[in-house]
Amino acid sequence: MLDHVFTQIVTSHRSAFEAALLQRQAVEERFQVDVFLGDVSFETSYSLPGEERPARIRVDTSLDWPTWSQTAYRSWAIGDDPDELPEILVEIAFRVQGLDGIPDAGPLLAILPEHLDVLGEPLTRGPATIEQVLLDGPNGAECAIEVAYEGSCALEESVLEEPTTLDEALTPLGRSVASLLVRIGDLPFTFRPVQPDTA
Repeated sequence: MLDHVFTQIVTSHRSAFEAALLQRQAVEERFQVDVFLGDVSFETSYSLPGEERPARIRVDTSLDWPTWSQTAYRSWAIGDDPDELPEILVEIAFRVQGLDGIPDAGPLLAILPEHLDVLGEPLTRGPATIEQVLLDGPNGAECAIEVAYEGSCALEESVLEEPTTLDEALTPLGRSVASLLVRIGDLPFTFRPVQPDTA
């Protein structure tokens, strides 16, 4: 079930990233409900303006509204005192794809901070993941590298009482992500040539 506070988080997330002049990759956007567990999730991708489609450098974000948080929020909304404040589970992944050969993860990890703050909570950076896709014929392999931040963000009562404050609270995240995408774009990655569209 959708709750007003979760839909406001989705709206504020979009506003923060678009205010930072990032470009939404609409084809990558998903709003999902687990019909068995009741968890609700929202996933989307952004890149710097003017990127190829699909973008070679992008950020993927995932917001999860688990069932227990929904229950805590509704308990709070009817005046009960929940044992824990509701939380949003957040993942923010920086991805570089379309690479010609296996990249060195060192330069990317060097510019990405150990933590990324969301709503005052630090998300912890995970290890770099390298993906390799073997292509047909003599074309070799196409690679991608991704570094993700994960964590949970408790929603304080002030946010539950006035969800529109999330607009201002998420603005620094949009700026931070845009700045990191610019810095990633300056790294000396070697990309495969763009293949012409044969459709």
